[in-house]
Amino acid sequence: MTTRRDFIKSAGLAVAGAAVGSNAFSASSYRRILGANDRVRVGIIGFSDRFRSSLAPSFSEHAKEMNFEFMGVSDLWNRRRDEAEKFMKGKGWTGSEFIKARNNEELLARKDVDAVIISTADFQHALHCAEAVKSGRDVYVEKPFAESLADAKAALKAVESSKQIVQVGSQRRSAPNYHAAYEYIKSGKFGDITTVEMTWNVNQPGRWRRKELVEQIRKEDTDWDRFLMNRPKVAWNPRFYLEFRLFYPYSSGIPGQWMAHQIDTVHWFSGLDAPRNVVANGGVYTWKDGRTNADTFSAAFEYGPFDDKTKGFQVIYSSRFNNEAGGVKEYYYSNGGMINLDTNKITSEGGLKEKDAKGMGMKANLLPEMSLKSGDKIATDANTGSDPMTSLHMRNWMECIRSRKETNAPARVGFNHSVANMMATQALHTGKRVSWDPKKKEILLS
Repeated sequence: MTTRRDFIKSAGLAVAGAAVGSNAFSASSYRRILGANDRVRVGIIGFSDRFRSSLAPSFSEHAKEMNFEFMGVSDLWNRRRDEAEKFMKGKGWTGSEFIKARNNEELLARKDVDAVIISTADFQHALHCAEAVKSGRDVYVEKPFAESLADAKAALKAVESSKQIVQVGSQRRSAPNYHAAYEYIKSGKFGDITTVEMTWNVNQPGRWRRKELVEQIRKEDTDWDRFLMNRPKVAWNPRFYLEFRLFYPYSSGIPGQWMAHQIDTVHWFSGLDAPRNVVANGGVYTWKDGRTNADTFSAAFEYGPFDDKTKGFQVIYSSRFNNEAGGVKEYYYSNGGMINLDTNKITSEGGLKEKDAKGMGMKANLLPEMSLKSGDKIATDANTGSDPMTSLHMRNWMECIRSRKETNAPARVGFNHSVANMMATQALHTGKRVSWDPKKKEILLS
């Protein structure tokens, strides 16, 4: 019988393929030269729910074989530091000593950390990544890569100026079915992409809420100024700290959390780095709990070569928190049919039929029916937890730290999904059509 671990190993082989400030560290001072048999010691930057439920279990599935180990945590809240120590030691996922650093400067100043996993607040990812690579550490950084263009540019420059291995948490890029879809489109058999439809729907009033913790956290147990980083200085707000996904500018909400995953596949499959333009709409229609980020959101993107406006396709994206019908869907259409990344099937549905083609002197265009892959379905919904897709993605990062090869989701793809997210967010906030200037690398409002 094939076990989950066997599946992940075999699937992994199949698919392998604002500034940081004066406290940034010298890579030459702190970066250890790793030998093939040396243990890779990994620090945790941000002991989040996501880290606890998915990233840590995914890491642990491969740690013994790959000779990796958690060595410590950096978290601004003393409670999270204590929870991390208890959790890691309870699982046996760390050595006898577990370092509890009050901030990243303390953690990265140490010589016994080779790499870090970053799962902090959305708006912190980019600069925390830049900070880590400047110190000579390899990085796994959760998506969204960035929530402002300045941060995205600073992080990408830092990564590409370094020799560090960076994996952005766009785990679809390590899933066998997505690789199969990419190869099929790349082969030309699918034809030109004409439209992409994507949804991500839940009915969860408590999504991203932390009501009990909001009542328990105290400002004096955290470092509020460090938390805010380069965002405007405001009075202590425990909801901003713990429920950041509900509030801009600490998160864009739906675009940064969920659309980032799906729009990344558009860039991957099409070979395009960014949309030409986007319009968006949405609001807080149901869960009126003080949040500022939308509970219902839709956007229409235009993609295509920037030097040929007659070619391209649309991406229609929607997400809602108040009705889960439709779930998570990703449909790619061509003139000959569709790729359904929920069923992992290629079908002729919607393709050009003989009766419609003949009158125009054309031939029918119907894709052959086929499956993208064999084996178990890989979940893509909002509650995947410790899922095979994340495990594959974590393993790819660990393998690349050993081989020094590029990961499946390097920093530039994080930059690209961040541009699309930010364009959609600005379109939502302004009500304007938002465009991308690929030469100046700037977002423009029409």
